[in-house]
Amino acid sequence: MKLRSIFDCCFKPGLTAALFVLPGFVKAQDAFKEFPDLFTTPYSYVAKHVKQAPVIDGNVEDAVWQQAKWSQDFQDIEGNLKPQPPLQTNVKMLWDDNYLYVAARIKDPHVWATLTHHDDIVYKDNDFELFIDPNSSTHNYFEIEVNALNTIFDLFLTKPYRNNGAAVTGWDAHGLRSAVKVQGTLNNPSDTDKGWTVEMAIPFKAIAGGFNRAVIKDGTVWRINFSRVEYDTKVQNGKYVKLQDKSGRDLPEHNWVWSNQGLINMHYPERWGYLLFSNNEANDLKFEMPYAEQQKKYLWLVYYKQKQWFKDHHEYLTSLKDLGIENKVTVSGNDNELKLEATTHQFMAHITDSKTNATYTIDQDGLVQQQLIPKLHE
Repeated sequence: MKLRSIFDCCFKPGLTAALFVLPGFVKAQDAFKEFPDLFTTPYSYVAKHVKQAPVIDGNVEDAVWQQAKWSQDFQDIEGNLKPQPPLQTNVKMLWDDNYLYVAARIKDPHVWATLTHHDDIVYKDNDFELFIDPNSSTHNYFEIEVNALNTIFDLFLTKPYRNNGAAVTGWDAHGLRSAVKVQGTLNNPSDTDKGWTVEMAIPFKAIAGGFNRAVIKDGTVWRINFSRVEYDTKVQNGKYVKLQDKSGRDLPEHNWVWSNQGLINMHYPERWGYLLFSNNEANDLKFEMPYAEQQKKYLWLVYYKQKQWFKDHHEYLTSLKDLGIENKVTVSGNDNELKLEATTHQFMAHITDSKTNATYTIDQDGLVQQQLIPKLHE
């Protein structure tokens, strides 16, 4: 996905004054309403464990895949701010002890692709993309892109671009297997196609990369999202070409995603959906939001407010009161305490469950971590 949008695109003009001119506290739930597009609940998917692996040949309708449900239709990356995409996209997932299996169904009457070399910038074609954050930390995450020629662009990101993260394009998902099947013809404007399908087998050992050594097991949760890049085209001299504006530049691509980001930027990992790995064979498995993820919501509230203040004033605030956030909050019926440590150019916010001492932190780079603090016996 093209990197066109960074931090300031998620705030509305005049927001700073609204946040900080009022003295005293505001209720936390009211504070969340000031960022409505960043606090919608992400989608979730429960992936079943399978004993027989699907054959990676681009056929997403075989017997093994019948065990998995198709996801919701993809939506615009901004969610309800934009109309529903005119072309349907869906994904489904399965897993075994060694691989995450992904299938994608991409409806498209005009299937085309041009890039053929590994690690070409595949999003310059229409493509299908997936993003994985195994630790839900928003750092050290993975991206894999593929076009209709089955050309792979895989990369590792140390942290999001908004936090000056680096994209390591030299990283390869060793052992990745992928296949594409076109329902129609490729690069042939003379007919109408149905679309194309993608299959991937992603090795857990490749995604681990030294940052997520835990064994994937029943109940493991990852953050994950999927994106489809789609360009507007016309036929010229028997070939598909991208539409351009009056200055001769390609028109911006459409970004259609599984779980909406709330802004035009895939590199907000905290906005990705949830993938639950399950051994349960039932067909109606439900995902329950982990308590820790509910705690982290308050950390992101601190983060977004701090970043907006810093954007305008070039320093961070040093108290929750100045941010308009209470230090006592209730998470799923449990009492929690928020704390903030800050200097001019750094901060760390903590949230702690009053009974269990379960503590998570976030810093100015958006790194979310669990702090193991023993509970003192009274």
